[in-house]
Amino acid sequence: MASTYTDLGIELMATGENAGTWGTKTNTNLSLFEQLTGGFNTQSIAGGAQTTALTIVDGNTTGTAQHQMLEFTGTITGNQIVTIPLDVEKMYYLRNSTSGAYTVQFKYVSGSGDTFTFSATDKGDAIVFATANDGTNPDIYTLPAGTVTLTGTQTLTNKTLTSPKVGTSVLDTNGNELAIVTATGSAVNEITLANAATGNNPSITASGDDTNVGLNLVAKGTGVLQGGGSALKIAGKETIWVPAVSMYPNTTNGAEAAQVELANGPEIKVLDFDKDSDEFAQFAVAFPKSWNAGTVTFQAFFTATSTDTGTAAWGLSGVAIADNDSCNTAFGTQVVATAKAHSGTSNDLDVANESGAVTIAGTPGDNEQVFFQVSRDVSADDLNADARLLGIKLFFTTDSANDA
Repeated sequence: MASTYTDLGIELMATGENAGTWGTKTNTNLSLFEQLTGGFNTQSIAGGAQTTALTIVDGNTTGTAQHQMLEFTGTITGNQIVTIPLDVEKMYYLRNSTSGAYTVQFKYVSGSGDTFTFSATDKGDAIVFATANDGTNPDIYTLPAGTVTLTGTQTLTNKTLTSPKVGTSVLDTNGNELAIVTATGSAVNEITLANAATGNNPSITASGDDTNVGLNLVAKGTGVLQGGGSALKIAGKETIWVPAVSMYPNTTNGAEAAQVELANGPEIKVLDFDKDSDEFAQFAVAFPKSWNAGTVTFQAFFTATSTDTGTAAWGLSGVAIADNDSCNTAFGTQVVATAKAHSGTSNDLDVANESGAVTIAGTPGDNEQVFFQVSRDVSADDLNADARLLGIKLFFTTDSANDA
């Protein structure tokens, strides 16, 4: 009986055959077995779109499909197909070392079974198993390679990355930027992202080597920070409205308090400031603890029972008094805002421009009462009537999240 061969080319010698050549044939079989279980073959598939047929050579080690690992090489200018004979049953390690942005498909020589394909950008490795599970349409099964390549597009499942380094950005599944990452050479502080168990909230925490580490959340341009779809209130510029009814005329050169009944709408509480001489009124504010104890600015709201279109100029000065300090302390330097013209219609509301910075005397701090003095500077205006002050809007800056 003559010898037969396996699907991978190993010779099965019949009893009584190959007298005198058993040693040679056995050695060839052992070499072939070694090749099948650990051999490496470089196969050039350079060129345009084409099919490259790998071979099994019975009783010989020259077959191109008889190696454990196959490396595909060459510059390809079209999509490639690499085939193996229909009856091969074997595991392969594949490496795509070609250049050129085209696919490389590994499949049986015929049939409609499953195949494996390197994408046009995948210059990586793969483990596949040629199943020979059907005489007509056998499948190529793709097995997890267990190797992450530098350029291959791969999905990691249930993997732990130890001390990973992220580049300048994190991309979403569409390749669009999801987060931008910057690098500070001397960085010692960072953020900690923490998840949470049922009934608790996840957190973003400032952490690092410093004892006190803040957390900056900065919007771009005119954008605002939001929570639950609504803008978040943050430390910054704030306002306090002080109506004229909360003010009192100075004993000396004081403005005159009045209540004006109009034909329609509200009656208005005003302080009348004379057109011929500077007159004064005062009020006091205990600022919230979140105030940064810095300078303030103001806007005057006023009217005139007149059709004159002249301007009114308003000034403001302040002094802060702390616990156990004397209230008999001079005001700071008065700041006069740009004069604002009356509309020319009696009892129209006039809103002055915001002033420059008013420095408060007395070294302001927490839990202090700040006295303000408001005046009309007649040397800086020309309204030929009493200017009727309705109130002052104070602008101040906070630097903490609350008043605790």
